[in-house]
Amino acid sequence: MGFKIPDTPEELFRQGGRHITNANKWLPMIIVFFLIGFFALTSFYSVDQGEVGVIRRFGKYLKTTQPGLQWKLPFNIDRLDKVRIERVFKEEFGFRTLKAGVNTQYSSKSYDEEALMLTGDLNVLDVSWIVHFKIKDPVHLLFNVRSPQETVRDLSESAMRQVIGDYSVNEAITTRKNEINQAVKKILQASLDNYKSGVQIDKIELQEVLPPSVVKASFNEVNEAEQEREKVINQSWEAYNKVIPKARGQAEKTIREAEGYALARVAKAKGDATKFLDTWNAYKDAKEVTRRRLYLETFKEIIPKAGKIFIFEPEANNVLPLLNLSEGGGLK
Repeated sequence: MGFKIPDTPEELFRQGGRHITNANKWLPMIIVFFLIGFFALTSFYSVDQGEVGVIRRFGKYLKTTQPGLQWKLPFNIDRLDKVRIERVFKEEFGFRTLKAGVNTQYSSKSYDEEALMLTGDLNVLDVSWIVHFKIKDPVHLLFNVRSPQETVRDLSESAMRQVIGDYSVNEAITTRKNEINQAVKKILQASLDNYKSGVQIDKIELQEVLPPSVVKASFNEVNEAEQEREKVINQSWEAYNKVIPKARGQAEKTIREAEGYALARVAKAKGDATKFLDTWNAYKDAKEVTRRRLYLETFKEIIPKAGKIFIFEPEANNVLPLLNLSEGGGLK
C-alpha cells in the first residue's frame, strides 16, 4: 500500500503524531545499545606481540599491560598508549633511503646541515651514519621525552660531532670505524640515560667519512702525495734494514775474529815463554843432555823437509840413495 497524501492539515498532524509516538518507543533502546557499544569500544582493547600497553588514569601512570585482550575503565577515564618494545628503530644521518632492497634507492637531497662536521685540526668532513635503537622503558619514554625521535636525532648528531672533533682529518678518515662507533654509542647512551628517555642504543653504523665534494679532488691529491711520501720512506727504511744490519754483523764478526786472534797470540806467547823457561831450567841442571836433546829435536823437524838425498860416486854405476827421509826414513 502506497503513501497517501492527507487531504487536510488536521489529518497530516495526526499521522505525524503517530510516527513520533512510534519513534519514542524505540529511542530508549537505541540509546541503551549506543551506550553499550561505546562502553565496549572504550573499555576493551588488545595489545599485539612485541608491544606493551601503558595505562594512564586522568593523565597519571597506572600500569603496564602485556600482549593480549585487556580491559580498562571506559569513557576515556583510562587512556591507552601502545609502545613497541621489541622493534629496532633506525635513524639515518647524512642520507635517506627511499626504497630498500637489491637496488636500494637513496634521496638525492643534500643533508649537509647534519653531515658536515669539524675535526680537531679545523678541517671539514662529510660524515654519514645510522643509529639503531630500541625502547627499554616505555614509561620513561612517554612521560620524560616529548619527542623521542627528535631527541635521539639531536643527541646522536651531538655525540658524533664530539667524537669527530677529537680526531684530525687524517685520523678520522683512516681510523677504524668500530672505534668511532663504540665511542659515539657510549656518549649517546650516557646522554639518553641522563634524560631518562627509556631508549636503548643497539648499535651505531658509521657509513662514510669523506671530505666535502667541493674539495674532494684537492684532498685526493694531498692523500696521493702523502702515500707517495710514505712509500719512499718505507723503501728507504727497507734499504737501511738490509745494509746496516749486514754491516753491523760484518763489523761484529771482524771484532770477534781480532779478539780471538789476539787471545791466540797471547796464549801462544805465554806458552812459548813457559817452554823457554822450562828448557832453560833443564839446561842449567843438565847442559850436555839438554843440548843433545835440542839438537835432535831440531833435526827431527828439519830433516823431513829436506826430501831425498843422493850421493854420487865417480866410479859407481848406479845412483845410491843415502837416506830416504821423506818416507819415514828419518831419525827416530
